[in-house]
Amino acid sequence: MTSALFQPITLGGLTFPNRIAVAPMCQYSAEDGSASDWHVYHWMNLAMSGAGMVTVEMTDVERRGRISHGCLGLYSDDNEAAARRTLDAARRVATPDAKFGVQLAHAGRKASCQRPWEGGGPLKPDQDPWPIVSASAIAYDTGWQVPHALEEDEILRLIERFAEAAGRADRAGFDFIELHAAHGYLIFQFLSPLSNQRTDRWGGSLENRMRFAVEIARAVKKAAPKLMLGARLSVKEWVDGGFDVDEAIDVAKALKAEGVAYLCCSSGGNSPHQKLPTGPGYQVHLAEAVRKGAGIPTRAVGLIDNPGQAETIVADGRADMVALARAFLADPRWGWRAAATLSEKIHPAPQLARSVTTMEHWVKKAG
Repeated sequence: MTSALFQPITLGGLTFPNRIAVAPMCQYSAEDGSASDWHVYHWMNLAMSGAGMVTVEMTDVERRGRISHGCLGLYSDDNEAAARRTLDAARRVATPDAKFGVQLAHAGRKASCQRPWEGGGPLKPDQDPWPIVSASAIAYDTGWQVPHALEEDEILRLIERFAEAAGRADRAGFDFIELHAAHGYLIFQFLSPLSNQRTDRWGGSLENRMRFAVEIARAVKKAAPKLMLGARLSVKEWVDGGFDVDEAIDVAKALKAEGVAYLCCSSGGNSPHQKLPTGPGYQVHLAEAVRKGAGIPTRAVGLIDNPGQAETIVADGRADMVALARAFLADPRWGWRAAATLSEKIHPAPQLARSVTTMEHWVKKAG
């Protein structure tokens, strides 16, 4: 009997061979937004992982929207050409029917920072920093830049840039687009009452605070109608007075009405004062709440690294898919391991086929 984790699923007309997703992971290794040799290795590796859904890293819609100098983008012809070359390489080795998506984003007030291995804080004066923007002129933390509060015409232009990046994603050959409305980046900065203290039509009520996200979804869907559209959302801010589950359900309903086919349910990232619990599957209840409250397929994410745990989440109807990030960095064949654990068939590239029995032996020995 096929396990729940290895049942196919169709989202927005796009069918995935299983319920395993690679969550987007910033690599901080791009060259002015363009995928580098590192990305060729990374995307090809993920393509052979056994995951049915591969979402490449946070990809910024304009240069000033990057977290760091090394962040990926889709704001230039060079970015688009590099993404196509890299994606073509990944497809040549991918497991059967695997689908590839790009996560479109803007870092907002969390832009102009060092790479994590350089410290991760705001860029210093001699590190070529750039001015940053947000919903309101509120710094992320003490010692961080105070962002410029976007004006009406600037907001409308940013929505256009999401649409332009969506067109580039379509031409580059991606199967789907994911909007990044999580982890304290710009879309979430508009959603949160802590970072959005505007008094115009983009702030105040939830209807106004979600307007930016809704308008982006509408514009992206119009620019790339053939591509399935999903979104990632911080369902809970973990700060008193911050964005919470009830509001997330309303946002999910509004995005669903604009054609968003799934929601990846994460949390936190908008405040250094968050009190975020951690532990295996610590965000699964958020995916379950949104799935039930909004009637939209959800992807659970957050310290899910055991195949049995992943199987139970899907089998129990708590989420429609599971997404893993660090687990795939630690074990690039995690999808194989899950298949072996659940007695499912492994689909390797021909060059790797001789290793399948080794994976099955490891799983049997560990069990």
